[in-house]
Amino acid sequence: MAKVHPTAIVEDGATLGDGVEIGPFCVIGSRSVLAEGVRILSHVVLAGQTTIGARTIVHPHAVLGGGPQFRGDAGLDARLAIGEDNVIREHVTMNGGSVKGGGLTAVGDRGYFMAYSHVAHDCHVGNGVTFANSVALGGHVMIADGVNIGGVSAVQQFSRIGRNAFIGGLTGVPDDVIPYGMAWGDHARLEGLNLIGLKRRGVPRERIHALRAAYRAMFFGKGRLMDRAREAGERWKGFAEVEEVVSFVLADSKRPICMPSRARQPDTAEAD
Repeated sequence: MAKVHPTAIVEDGATLGDGVEIGPFCVIGSRSVLAEGVRILSHVVLAGQTTIGARTIVHPHAVLGGGPQFRGDAGLDARLAIGEDNVIREHVTMNGGSVKGGGLTAVGDRGYFMAYSHVAHDCHVGNGVTFANSVALGGHVMIADGVNIGGVSAVQQFSRIGRNAFIGGLTGVPDDVIPYGMAWGDHARLEGLNLIGLKRRGVPRERIHALRAAYRAMFFGKGRLMDRAREAGERWKGFAEVEEVVSFVLADSKRPICMPSRARQPDTAEAD
């Protein structure tokens, strides 16, 4: 049975699972669906077609499921799907999808979204991500599993951030960042591989060595990046991490690949 504070407004049509808690002064829209154990602490607004997975906790003043923030789309069919076991901290905003973008913004499981972070319309965010304070995603951004983004960073529309990548704080990301990559700077540059992240996730040493060698070959070799990526895929065939990076580089995308500075030597600095 759900527990609803007497000052909260839960509109007719909203679905509340077992053990849901709705705190003071929340507004839960008529098309909201909250799975078992969801906790909405206080002063939270859920709008549009918003679903929240089991055991997710939403802190005060978050606004989830509002329409896309661009002209010409009223957001009437905006959908937001949030997975299980997320922590959504104070003043976080997540917009529903747009008509042109497919109508769905999707957030995976076990994410940690710190205060004032923003997920725009039609973004797809994977599992186990961490957004520090005031991280902002433009529309249509793809964030893969395990990505960490430092505070006050912004990711441009249609960009992709690959699995287990690390983005430093105060970083503007206009390009695609490879899986396991690290990027930071006013306009992000690729700074190496997230070696600590790889080790923490139990990737065997020989696979890490292969990925480091493939990284050097792809980003500091001669010729075109796409050609170097194909060659790396053949040379290190069977190494899953290398194949993942190669597939990411070769995939169709609206953004270029984030590159290292050609003036510096290959670097695989460690961070997580």
